[in-house]
Amino acid sequence: MSFAVIQMVSQSDVLANLAQARRLLERAAAGGAKLAVLPENFAAMGRRDVADIGRAEALGEGPILPWLKQTACDLTLWIVAGTLPLPPKDQPHAKSNACSLLIDDCGEVVARYDKLHLFDVDVADARGRYRESDDYAFGNNVVVADTPVGRLGLTVCYDLRFPELYSELRAAGAELITAPSAFTAVTGAAHWDVLIRARAIETQCYLLAAAQGGVHPGPRETYGHASIVDPWGQVLTQQDQGEAVLLAERNSSEQASIRARMPVVNHRRFFSQGAQRPASER
Repeated sequence: MSFAVIQMVSQSDVLANLAQARRLLERAAAGGAKLAVLPENFAAMGRRDVADIGRAEALGEGPILPWLKQTACDLTLWIVAGTLPLPPKDQPHAKSNACSLLIDDCGEVVARYDKLHLFDVDVADARGRYRESDDYAFGNNVVVADTPVGRLGLTVCYDLRFPELYSELRAAGAELITAPSAFTAVTGAAHWDVLIRARAIETQCYLLAAAQGGVHPGPRETYGHASIVDPWGQVLTQQDQGEAVLLAERNSSEQASIRARMPVVNHRRFFSQGAQRPASER
């Protein structure tokens, strides 16, 4: 039941980033992890040719997808591939999504989550203006999948500010939720810890928050502080800056006890269109 989150300081060189990621994933597997989460933009940061990268991957001409599948097989490791640019399936020339893939230990793509909330924000840092929607299309679907460590919900970075998504993931049976991120240094210092802990507390899920943590081309500085948070909101492990591999184990009996003692799902009074109401109110 062990899992890992990884922190990187990715640069613009895709092959160099993949070599760094491989080394960190090897450490995760050696530490006993059955699943590891890479950060947002793990394969490239600061690139302006997002469309070209995504198109090449969709056409089978890029290095990232083959590398992911081979690495998962080699290490017998499930991988949550942070994000990479990838157009919708069978539409290689369409605008890319910021795509988080779940790869199983045989190298098969088990699930795909396209980032729902894009970071179109002004920040008081050296870059100042962020407009993810210039490069990426919005996703549309909530995604949960079964893994060796439990039922896993997929989210990315800016999604953390939208608790309704996390309520939907819990309603869909999530026991762990990934949040591969590249928070800016400014917004991270202000909000990162409270957001990841709040999302874990609200959903009573483990929050696996991989991160970028350092200086990148752009110019861009990311906050880091990759973390694993338990369903009670305790930070089990965290790394401030630089590369890191953080390991933890899921205590499923303790998680079940937390949910039984405080059955927040049964106490909800507001429901979105697709959410499941408690049995007592159906």
